[in-house]
Amino acid sequence: MVTSQLITIPGSSTPKLIPHSLVHGPDPTSNPRLAPLITAAKKSGLPKSSIDGAIARAAGKSLSGAALEHLTIEAMLPPSVAAIIECQTDNRLRTLADIRFLVKEFGGTVTPTEHLFERMGRVVVHCEVGMSAEDMFDVAIEAGATDVEEGDVGEFVLTTEPQETAAVAERMGKVDGLRVLSSEIVWAPKEEWRVEEGRSEILGDFVVDKLEEDASVQNVYLNEYEIVWRMVTWRRMPLFFEPLTDEK
Repeated sequence: MVTSQLITIPGSSTPKLIPHSLVHGPDPTSNPRLAPLITAAKKSGLPKSSIDGAIARAAGKSLSGAALEHLTIEAMLPPSVAAIIECQTDNRLRTLADIRFLVKEFGGTVTPTEHLFERMGRVVVHCEVGMSAEDMFDVAIEAGATDVEEGDVGEFVLTTEPQETAAVAERMGKVDGLRVLSSEIVWAPKEEWRVEEGRSEILGDFVVDKLEEDASVQNVYLNEYEIVWRMVTWRRMPLFFEPLTDEK
């Protein structure tokens, strides 16, 4: 069974800590896959608190041991760009106040925007053997996907119904020559806005330098065309990881 999940750890270069903790346990003494990742994280200069925090979040807890809750915050950011901000927190009121302050400081407003998005599944696979886009489409549709787009060289992005995401990822992982890179349920914009380049850059910097620096923020979804593309680029480089296969 393939287990794959995309989780943003702001400022971290070690995203594999969370999936390996999820599958094989948070104790490095009994999890041979986790121990070398912790060592690598320390060598890269990642603070011990960030490492411990990532492992704790994999167990759904904060560093203090308190259970984490999921919190979704909706907002409009200038110039009229809708946002959905997903958080994990042990203090909903504090996190809501912190994110509300950041949004207001940027000139935005916390207000309902969910109606501008829709939930869908997204599975990214890498083809290790020659396969045309047409052949991939046939395989993906048979596995339960609703659409397929070409990504980077050798990669394809599958769209699924939210409830079918895990099943599609598992089926694709069993196809010879295919490797599942990620499987997630996302907020996809129903329509994408285009704003002028300068404003787009400012908005992107706000998301990365302000919102995603908050430790509780896990994902940020926007309906602005350029930022949607850039968010995919930012997350793919350090945050997509290899699939994990449960060992029998």
